[in-house]
Amino acid sequence: MNFGFIGAGNMVSAIVKGMTIGTKSYDGNCIYVTSKSGITAEELAKTCSAHFCKTASEVVAASDVLVLGVKPHVLAEILPNMKADIDKKKPLIISIAAGKTLEYIGSLLSERTPIVRVMPNINGKIGASTTGICKNDFVTAEQFQIAKEMFSTIGTVIEIAEQQFSVFSVIGGASVAFAYLYMDALSRAALKAGMTKKQALEITAETVLGSAKMVLESGEHPYALIDQVCSPGGTTIEGICSLQSNNFESTIISAFDAVLQKDKWIARKK
Repeated sequence: MNFGFIGAGNMVSAIVKGMTIGTKSYDGNCIYVTSKSGITAEELAKTCSAHFCKTASEVVAASDVLVLGVKPHVLAEILPNMKADIDKKKPLIISIAAGKTLEYIGSLLSERTPIVRVMPNINGKIGASTTGICKNDFVTAEQFQIAKEMFSTIGTVIEIAEQQFSVFSVIGGASVAFAYLYMDALSRAALKAGMTKKQALEITAETVLGSAKMVLESGEHPYALIDQVCSPGGTTIEGICSLQSNNFESTIISAFDAVLQKDKWIARKK
């Protein structure tokens, strides 16, 4: 089975590297890549021993699974020109474009085209993505399994009802940047207090990693865990009270709402 990629940006690069180098689950010889300039696709193909193609038509002709790895607004530009080639080859279509629904993508292609919508995140570069996935009614069980196995090479894959995809795009996608910002702020505070930024960032990242594992593995609610860390009259409760008085929680919720609204705006834009 052959896999084609239209676009070769950061996310496609993470996926292809996860498939070939990270897990070694797929041979680069079964992967075909193209990009607008050709430069990024050629570099990626060389790194992963995949095929570099100069045109989208070449990729479609070679592919059983076709990944649309372009920006959301580009779909309306490229899919009408690819429609005839897709009709001829009939590959499974996978879109990683934020905000664009299965219905929207289907409207740019022929009826009954099997389409899977996927939302990975940038942590896929190290095999740690949390990826949401859903499908339209024309995707077979076998095709859906192929898609899930493909994206499991860059982390965990979670089936999400499409009506919840905008929510997932915040907590499974944009929140990665929120976590990065939190870790950077905490390590800069430690730098201010006299610790080197490098050591502070390492400690902060390890602590966030451990905290995430604790939530996942203990089965306890985050607030119950907060209570376990906060001793009466201790230091941690001072920090928690400071965060709450400075609207930490409501600031996170506002950031969530901002991303959600932008995702919905992208979905409405033709």
